[in-house]
Amino acid sequence: MTIAFISHPECLKHEMGPHPEQPARLTAIDDRLLVCGLEMVLRHYEAPVVSRALLERAHDLDYIESLYARSPGQGHVQLDPDTAMNPHTLQAALHAAGAAELGVDLVMGGEIKQVFCAVRPPGHHAERNRSMGFCLFNNIAIGAFNALENHGLDRVAILDFDVHHGNGTEHIVQGDERILFCSTFQHPFYPDSGAGKTADNVINTPLPAGTDGEGFRAAVTRDWLPRLTEFAPQLVLVSAGFDAHQADDMAGLNLVDSDYAWVTRKLCEQADASAEGRLVSCLEGGYELHALGRCVEAHLKAMLGPTGAAL
Repeated sequence: MTIAFISHPECLKHEMGPHPEQPARLTAIDDRLLVCGLEMVLRHYEAPVVSRALLERAHDLDYIESLYARSPGQGHVQLDPDTAMNPHTLQAALHAAGAAELGVDLVMGGEIKQVFCAVRPPGHHAERNRSMGFCLFNNIAIGAFNALENHGLDRVAILDFDVHHGNGTEHIVQGDERILFCSTFQHPFYPDSGAGKTADNVINTPLPAGTDGEGFRAAVTRDWLPRLTEFAPQLVLVSAGFDAHQADDMAGLNLVDSDYAWVTRKLCEQADASAEGRLVSCLEGGYELHALGRCVEAHLKAMLGPTGAAL
């Protein structure tokens, strides 16, 4: 089995000065996959620029145009306290969203079953009309709309296991019954959302600080898995954030590498059951570089099943 690995050189050129969301995140992943032997089962693709129609499906036109207008010729422009643009940021964000679009095209075309998008900036905090939390465009929502509106699917699931609530994804997809959105996250914590009543197609699972792998697995088993079985998605999309790892000091959850392997296998089992194995994963958080590389390794090996365990 082969996994499509989608990235783009512009994603390495986006930087925000001294910042945890740094280009070294992608090089740490590349280095780890080379060392652990996963490189042999990856098929590399260069992410295109996202199609304008899909960009406008997920985001307001005025917001999109504002990012084009604010993109600097040099230096940095601050969009919010956490998010800035340099001269390469806009192109990086367009390619990051394009990676999700291409990933869906690949699995829907039958060319490949599983995809990992190693891209930055991440996307799940980007709302319909604003950037925040290091994110400009909502990559995973764009992938979902591509599947629904260009490939004729009726049901798509987005599963988000970042330590931060996927507020942007919820903002964009809430009320769209074609999309099931599930998110685990530390609460109370940035962005201070996700704990109240929400739309019927959204399953939020807030976790208290200190939650370990046992608590995480129990919550996913309780809240996600029955709803996924009932929904029977025709495509599984993953917002893969690895910042709930115990080594990542950005937050206070205590997951380890094997917890990410476990949740990945559960999502692959659902993909096998209802989606012909189709799964597209997009990188979100994860800021301790050694842990990030190992967690992506665990994530991809779990996608491969027994083949990955043998590597």
